[in-house]
Amino acid sequence: MPHVPLRPKLLTALAEGYGLRDLRADLVAGLTVAIVALPLSMAIAIASGVGPERGLVTAIVGGALVSAFGGSRFQIGGPAGAFIVLVAACVMQTGVSGLVLATLLSGVMLALLGVLRLGGYIRFMPYPVTVGFTTGIGVIILASQFKDMLGLSLPGGEPGPILPKIAALWGARGTASPMAIAVALATIALIVGLKRFAPRLPSLLIAVALVTLITALAGLPVETIASKFGELPRFLPAPALPDLSWDKVSTALPWALSFTLLGAIESLLSAMVADGMSGGQHRSDMELVAQGIANIGSALFGGICVTGTIARTATNVRAGARSPIAGIAHSVILLATMMVAAPLAGSIPLAALAGLLGIVAWNMIERHEFAALTRASRGDALVLWVTFLVVTFRDLAEGIVLGFALGGLVFIRHMAELAQLREGSAPAADNPEAQDPDVLRYRLHGMVFFGSVARLGTILTRIAQRPRVVEIDVAEVSFIDSTGVQMIATLAKQLQRRGGALVIVNARPDIVQALNAYGLAQAGVDILPAPL
Repeated sequence: MPHVPLRPKLLTALAEGYGLRDLRADLVAGLTVAIVALPLSMAIAIASGVGPERGLVTAIVGGALVSAFGGSRFQIGGPAGAFIVLVAACVMQTGVSGLVLATLLSGVMLALLGVLRLGGYIRFMPYPVTVGFTTGIGVIILASQFKDMLGLSLPGGEPGPILPKIAALWGARGTASPMAIAVALATIALIVGLKRFAPRLPSLLIAVALVTLITALAGLPVETIASKFGELPRFLPAPALPDLSWDKVSTALPWALSFTLLGAIESLLSAMVADGMSGGQHRSDMELVAQGIANIGSALFGGICVTGTIARTATNVRAGARSPIAGIAHSVILLATMMVAAPLAGSIPLAALAGLLGIVAWNMIERHEFAALTRASRGDALVLWVTFLVVTFRDLAEGIVLGFALGGLVFIRHMAELAQLREGSAPAADNPEAQDPDVLRYRLHGMVFFGSVARLGTILTRIAQRPRVVEIDVAEVSFIDSTGVQMIATLAKQLQRRGGALVIVNARPDIVQALNAYGLAQAGVDILPAPL
């Protein structure tokens, strides 16, 4: 992989020349993104089992640090819907203090991944895994919003796993509030209508603001942010380190590992989306370092997990951003809004935020891609469905790891099937046995590695039964590993015991080097390089 310096895109953008016109464009883009991020950050925090103020803190602190130090020109950081399930489960097991510590540890791990130059490798994620994961997250988030959308009362608390959650919600169906349902449906209808008939307007903020205004003026009996969480603070809290005792760290560490895996994938995926929309190219290692710094900063101020957010990043690009200053501006605008309008935000109905997140979750469910991959091939369908089912019904990190491993096995099988051994070859001109009719000639194709050795080895064993000279043309071998070399060495030994010999012809320099590295020439095998 090419070496890319650990240099923030902000410095690159400023070095290229930054004028008043660029600043004006960035401020407009930052305002646009802040309008989207304001209700979304609070909704994600509430759905994650923490107070809405922690979502705002995460967007303000984490968003500013991602833009200041990031490797993407357009990335917008903040709380993400993909983390809702993990964060909620972490809060249930370790409490908010454990969540903050896990966020801090995750930040350290993400920064180390970037410093160790592992960002390029994390991007090697099979597309069926990405679709299965995203769709599973969408289903989980949608299920988690039914309680507030329907205004249900659950005396024992809402279960985390999806099947017990649905059972509990169904059992509490008699407590549904018609007013909460009306508020949620009105919010959804406004968002959908505005997106269709006025796509340039900030549909999320307008829908939530209008529903909140009507609810407050009519005095509708629905639960609000203030009635559940109290009044929102107007200022950021003072920074403080969480409890770093070994007991706390050991409890938070597994959650930190899950946050790191998900955060790295989500952030780099978001940066790739920005590249596709803008024609730019992000620096993956620098992006991971920035995500690490942002998570550490968020944790110090009591925030939750920070990651690159696809929807807000795409909004930033579409709004005409020129540099990471747009992301910093979005954080400053959020802070100013928090200082001025915190009491007003307390009047927002929880059903309205649930309706907003319901729309976000529905958009995350990649229905068309899911159907296309299911029809594409058995391998892709298997990886897709396993990832989706494990993510939805068991665990997010396990779903990613299992899907990635299964995708690797499908790839290995496919590459193994492409490896072939055919009769006939184009003998090297300097081969003295080229015209000998007693020489058996074969041509080897594809990748000769541990995945293809079992099938190829069976064929070569049959060939070795006759004591003749066997010539193998490797001109079309793209790669050979130690297992493949060992298979060829075994063939040579079998032929030698029966009075035969093995000759390798038309070997490219890298294949010659691999064969010699494992001592094949010392084993009595003639290796003839390809003619120049």
